[in-house]
Amino acid sequence: MIRLPGLIDPHVHLRDPGETHKEDFDSGTAAALAGGFTAVLAMPNTRPPLTDQAGLGATQQAARSRARCDYGLFAGAGADNFTSVAALAPATVGLKLYLDHTFGLLRLDDQETVHRHVAAWPADRPIAAHAEGRSLALALLLGHLAGRPIHICHVSRRDEILLIRSAKEKGVAVTCEVTPHHLFLTEDDIRVIGLKRAGVRPPLATAGDRHALWDNLAVIDCFATDHAPHTAAEKDGEQPPPGFPGLETALAILWEAVHEGRLSTEELVLRMHTNPGRIYGLPEQAETWIEVDPQSAWDVHAADLNSRCRWTPFEGMRLRARVRRVTLRGRPALEDGRVLAEPGTGRDVRAASPT
Repeated sequence: MIRLPGLIDPHVHLRDPGETHKEDFDSGTAAALAGGFTAVLAMPNTRPPLTDQAGLGATQQAARSRARCDYGLFAGAGADNFTSVAALAPATVGLKLYLDHTFGLLRLDDQETVHRHVAAWPADRPIAAHAEGRSLALALLLGHLAGRPIHICHVSRRDEILLIRSAKEKGVAVTCEVTPHHLFLTEDDIRVIGLKRAGVRPPLATAGDRHALWDNLAVIDCFATDHAPHTAAEKDGEQPPPGFPGLETALAILWEAVHEGRLSTEELVLRMHTNPGRIYGLPEQAETWIEVDPQSAWDVHAADLNSRCRWTPFEGMRLRARVRRVTLRGRPALEDGRVLAEPGTGRDVRAASPT
């Protein structure tokens, strides 16, 4: 067994409230524990979105009653909530800016709106941006002009990681994350996954883009799943929504890179525990760790997973590592695939620490 600190996923969609047929804090945090995550940060594009005090209250109530692991909540930037959303900063882990097409109703369409949000959000709280291509350059520029660090979500392309690398070299305050599916899958895998089910934002890219991510591993601060569950029926429908589930497979998939020597255990912990905690100012989870068996091969089958969506783009993949035990604040939370933590035992990371 290899003992690691509890993992932190800084980018998940738990669909709660509003679309709990896809996932909720109960099933989503059970999936998190099964994957070795003891804290998850939930995105605000719920229905209704978390853009005001009412939305925050509804999400907090759902999380308090259902979450099995610790959690934090993002506030969402809307078209005209510059001042009101900033008032949510003390109770949230950061502000999420959607600058490109995504699932939900929070896309920002003009530069002035983005600029006003960056200026209004409290300087001691992080800003995370869904920014692809040219939108990435806009996010970096506006953050730099405002003297604010920006965290870029799910980087997927060569031009994007090279731009972030150049920005870092020139002293721009930027961090970024990459998903396991962008590190291990490409557009060549679409025919295997199926055209409809393979839809994700950002889209699966080329083999060259994937190589660029690995070649610039030093630029990548975090690995994040962007766990975005939709039911199999929805993905197979006429207008399939974008998104992949990923909480239960992320660590095991990345462990393949550890086995191959492309990634050290220390680098894995840096990007799945240390850096997410540092970027979002999260409190340490006392007496919390996970135990991983690096030689316990298993085949990925959606029917065996905890996520309510009941499908995975990694169906049938053979993986060599498995999370055997999770201890959360000194108490067993998972044992050999069985989730032991009860709904409601997870804690809001912002209730535990002011910064």
